[in-house]
Amino acid sequence: MIHLKIIMNELFREEKSIHVLYAYHGMENYINMVVKFTQDGIRDGDYVILIENDPLFRRIKKVLESKLTQEEMKYVHWENSFDFYFSSGSYHPPAILEYFNNMIQPYLQTQSTFRTWAHVEWASMEEPLHIIEDLERPVDEAVRQISFPLICAYQGERMPDYLKKILMETHPYILMEDDFVTSEQYKRTVEK
Repeated sequence: MIHLKIIMNELFREEKSIHVLYAYHGMENYINMVVKFTQDGIRDGDYVILIENDPLFRRIKKVLESKLTQEEMKYVHWENSFDFYFSSGSYHPPAILEYFNNMIQPYLQTQSTFRTWAHVEWASMEEPLHIIEDLERPVDEAVRQISFPLICAYQGERMPDYLKKILMETHPYILMEDDFVTSEQYKRTVEK
């Protein structure tokens, strides 16, 4: 696990434009990964944007406060995932992208480096999950253009095969509990 973190963090430092799929299994693993991601980002001088639901953020924040100083905690920015994904009243990729662009403007204006963790949750796996591709493709392009690391976290056991296929095609890197690999299925969007 230590080797995996070293590889991932070196990539975050050197390349910056890193879009990662994290299919997590178990809440303890998830929280540990978010905390490590946040600590590593702050250590590297980045602001850390956590897009997370309120109850889970409170749990993560409690752990972070036990590991970070008050000064370091100022580098953690929380965005409520419900507000983020449903700002227009439904999961609407253009509205989400607009929300995201507005959210990162202060960092871009001050030329501050940042990294983002986005927890993607669904109330029901019966929803039209194909629209996730309508968000993930432009986000992948934004990661390359703006040059920042982004981890998109999905609950692994709740991902149907067709969603896994979409996510493997839209994320160049895959983070698992004990491995960090390049996605062989990744298909970069070609600009028109």
